[in-house]
Amino acid sequence: MKNFSHNRSPLKQKLQNNELSLGSWLTIPHQSVVEILGTAGFEWLTLDIEHAAIGIEGVINMIGHIQGNGMQALVRVSKNEEVVIKRVLDAGADGIIVPTVRNKEEAAQAVSFAKYPPVGTRGVGLNRAQKYGTAFDTYQEWVKNEIVVIAQIEHIDSVNNLEEILSVPGIDGIIIGPYDLSASMGYPGEYDRDDVKEALARIDEITKKMGKPLGFHVIDSNHEKTLEKVSKGYSFLAFSLDFFFLGDKAREEMKALKSKL
Repeated sequence: MKNFSHNRSPLKQKLQNNELSLGSWLTIPHQSVVEILGTAGFEWLTLDIEHAAIGIEGVINMIGHIQGNGMQALVRVSKNEEVVIKRVLDAGADGIIVPTVRNKEEAAQAVSFAKYPPVGTRGVGLNRAQKYGTAFDTYQEWVKNEIVVIAQIEHIDSVNNLEEILSVPGIDGIIIGPYDLSASMGYPGEYDRDDVKEALARIDEITKKMGKPLGFHVIDSNHEKTLEKVSKGYSFLAFSLDFFFLGDKAREEMKALKSKL
């Protein structure tokens, strides 16, 4: 079990210093997937409970496997809601990614749900994160200083209110959700449209101007796309996800094999 009392969060430190941090995305709730990805050198894995069919029982088990394999565990929660945030953090997550944060008020709400009073409004319970009641005091201090809260920018309203979102104390950085951002503009998945490109450029400009970490989930399992983001100053990068790594490699090799039969 992770000892929160003695650990500084490497991801928190990198976010504060705007240093490059590379992770990936999990949708398949099985320990073997975690162990396989753990051999690749990822610093963190995000467990996706917004779109993947993963319940709270799976969350607590997967967080344990992620941390047990030397990585930090983030959870992309299903929504900006008090109970789901409280439950995944009590399960021991190192931080949360909150979808569709559109304005300052929603950003402040996410931080409040993650932090204990007097900073926030998170309810106090005892579970894995608090070592089942034996380490609440040290965990409380860890939450205050080390827990990670990332706002997902995936709506045009978020872009229009980005300076206010980034100004909220406790928001450690942002990650762009390109599919939903383009969808909110009426063009799902059409990243090459000029107006979508302009929105992405605005996010880039505002975030860098404010000295905040800029994040992106690069879906492509080819590393070149992630390298492009690094070259453009993105520092919080999710490199592909479990089923693309598996599927893309299988399809690529089968295509090559069949071409030679």
